[in-house]
Amino acid sequence: MESKTALVTGASRGIGKSIKEVLTTDGIKIVSPSRNELDLSSSESIDKFLSQMSEDIDIIINNAGILKVGKHNELSSDDFHEILQVNVVAPFRIISGFVEKMKIRNFGRIVNISSVWGQKSKEGRTLYSSSKAALDALTRSLAIEFASYNILINSVAPGYIETDMLKQCNTEDELNIIRHTIPMKRFGKKIEIAELVKFLTSENNSYITGQIFTIDGGYTSK
Repeated sequence: MESKTALVTGASRGIGKSIKEVLTTDGIKIVSPSRNELDLSSSESIDKFLSQMSEDIDIIINNAGILKVGKHNELSSDDFHEILQVNVVAPFRIISGFVEKMKIRNFGRIVNISSVWGQKSKEGRTLYSSSKAALDALTRSLAIEFASYNILINSVAPGYIETDMLKQCNTEDELNIIRHTIPMKRFGKKIEIAELVKFLTSENNSYITGQIFTIDGGYTSK
């Protein structure tokens, strides 16, 4: 895998940063564009990024995404368009931009970072849940299209993971309440996500494709 190159979006912090660090340690070259270099909310920015990329990409990690919380009457159709653009359309565009060369090389590994909220939901998650469910559907569909080219695509769906964002969005009391809703009574660690992504994007994975891997300490099993 040392000769492979991976594109990782949203790698400046959180889960994306952990994925970048794990893959780098494994000898993989990382391309991790900043938002100035690749703005997923802008079709023009995506087109520009793809046109300027001269490197062959062997691995794609679509990690970047946005969360919009609110009831149906608190959010607009513009909000819906934006979250679908960043969380679904942009990953599709990025995959489409690199997959033809992957087909020629007969190798590709793609992981879309989804969410447990694509499988279940709660109040205020209408748009986010819809976008992540769509991303999982995209994963399943493209897996069928790409399988004969040895291009494997899977989703990883984290539950509550110990990140700065989780702490910023919840008080300590709220975190304790959430923790006790998880059968394992703890939050997941970023490294646990990164290690699974590492396996799924490696040559050791030669037969797993079109799957949604939930990492949530049993949260969705209740």
